Amino acid sequence: MAEDQTLKLRLRLNSAQGVVMGPGRAELLASIAETGSIAAAGRRMGMSYKRAWNLVESLNNSFTAPLVETAKGGASHGGARLTALGEELLAAYHALESAALHAGADALKRFDAVLAVPPTRNPR
Repeated sequence: MAEDQTLKLRLRLNSAQGVVMGPGRAELLASIAETGSIAAAGRRMGMSYKRAWNLVESLNNSFTAPLVETAKGGASHGGARLTALGEELLAAYHALESAALHAGADALKRFDAVLAVPPTRNPR
C-alpha cells in the first residue's frame, strides 16, 4: 500500500454484544503491555483513566477469560499486565489485520484511484 493512499482499512471485530476488538482496543492492550499501567496506557492514548478502565472491563467481559490482570496499588505499586490470552488475542488481531491489509491492497488501490480528492462528505 502506498504511503500517500487516502483510504485506510480498519479492522473491527463485532459480536452480537458489539465491538470486541478493534484498532483502539488493540492499541490500549499494547500500551498496557508496554507501560504496565491502565492509567499510563490511557494517558498515552489521550483518554481518561475511566474510559481506559471501562474498555479494559469490556475486553475482559467479552471473552471466556480476562485479557488484562490488575494488581492494587500501594506498597506493591500495583499495575496491570496482559494475560496469556490477552497476549495471544492481541497477536492474533495484528496477524488478522496484516492479512486483511495484504488481501485487500488491490481493492483499496482501486477505490483510492476513483476517490474524489479531497473526499467529500455526504449530507445527512
